[in-house]
Amino acid sequence: MIRFLDVVLSAIGLVVTLPLVLVLWLLGWWDTRSPLFRQERVGLYQRPFTLVKFRTMRPGTASVATHLAEASAVTPFGRFLRRTKLDELPQLWNVLKGEMSLVGPRPCLPNQDELIAERQKRGVFEARPGITGLAQVNGIDMSDPARLAEVDERMIRTLTLTDYFRYLLLTVTGKGGGDRVRSG
Repeated sequence: MIRFLDVVLSAIGLVVTLPLVLVLWLLGWWDTRSPLFRQERVGLYQRPFTLVKFRTMRPGTASVATHLAEASAVTPFGRFLRRTKLDELPQLWNVLKGEMSLVGPRPCLPNQDELIAERQKRGVFEARPGITGLAQVNGIDMSDPARLAEVDERMIRTLTLTDYFRYLLLTVTGKGGGDRVRSG
């Protein structure tokens, strides 16, 4: 049922937000000349996939977890995209392709060894990674791998359709801080 909802909602989301996506792409082009950001992430059963987002940091910024990136790397337009969570819109394509779910654990980078180990222990890789989930709406980011993996495991074990829609609604209405960028 969840995969069916992912396909239907991501397809609708891509169609409905297409004008907005085009505007954001143009503004991103003006901001960095490279509006889309692609990065390898760890997916279902630890298979790698390429995540697509709107670029929020200057091109050439080191490919590290967000909490390890310098705040100065984020462009002014990127701050707006992060604050409004509009940088996540291109991930609807990842959801439609089956690489992600709308709700699930945020996909990590292949070099986040501690988080990968914690998630392996807890079976988190048995679920598709998601755009949002329990950790995200509660402001838990990748800077605390053990806590994040524990919350991800709890979400996977207890996820209901009600939770699925609640996490989506909370995300769309601005709940949760997203991944922190370290200050100056």
